[in-house]
Amino acid sequence: MAVIVNLIAGTPDAARIVAAAAKICYSPSGAVDILDGLTEDKTESFLKMLRDSGHLSPFEHASYTFAVEGLSRVASHQLVRHRIASYSQQSQRYVGMSGQTCIMPPSVAQNEEARKLFEEQTARAWACYEKLVELGVQREDARFILPHGAETRLVMTMNARELHHFFALRLCKRAQWEILELARQMLLLVREASPEIFGVAGPSCITLGRCTEAHPCGSPYSGMEEMLSA
Repeated sequence: MAVIVNLIAGTPDAARIVAAAAKICYSPSGAVDILDGLTEDKTESFLKMLRDSGHLSPFEHASYTFAVEGLSRVASHQLVRHRIASYSQQSQRYVGMSGQTCIMPPSVAQNEEARKLFEEQTARAWACYEKLVELGVQREDARFILPHGAETRLVMTMNARELHHFFALRLCKRAQWEILELARQMLLLVREASPEIFGVAGPSCITLGRCTEAHPCGSPYSGMEEMLSA
């Protein structure tokens, strides 16, 4: 099953909100009138100044909420390492897992023998889970037998600053394949919603034109188009 991402909420007029937050730092404007005079050109100018100067805290005033499914718990364990975010995840304690799926990595799917072994072992795990429940074992204990690859669903909210950090790490070609695809879909969605904020986002080979990783992949993206169409 492929990961599916939907942007279900976002800060309205996010670019102006970020620019307004910056404006109160750099001008004598009062809090009541910080939106006054913020034309499209001035907004873009403020955003460019913030990026160029590394003053990114105003980006924290714009936030985005995503609904995600088709993601494995392997990937969700990586996801929650991004601590400046809010998560609500489907509970294996309260939701019965019978009939659920296990995410199969492409490296397994393309190898017939590996695929067969994977399917056999995951089927046994699901069957064991169902039998434990039939025997009266509580779901919160029966779930211990389930594979890490079990599908999960979640809702998460990140602010724009954290999203830029997330994209910098998780869109690198060295990122795990599943969270990389999640990040790619998320970036496509926020670029459509807030192009002024996310016009340039991703790993350092995109944003800086050079790799800052300790162990480079050796084949950096040629540009945004390649990264977003991968």
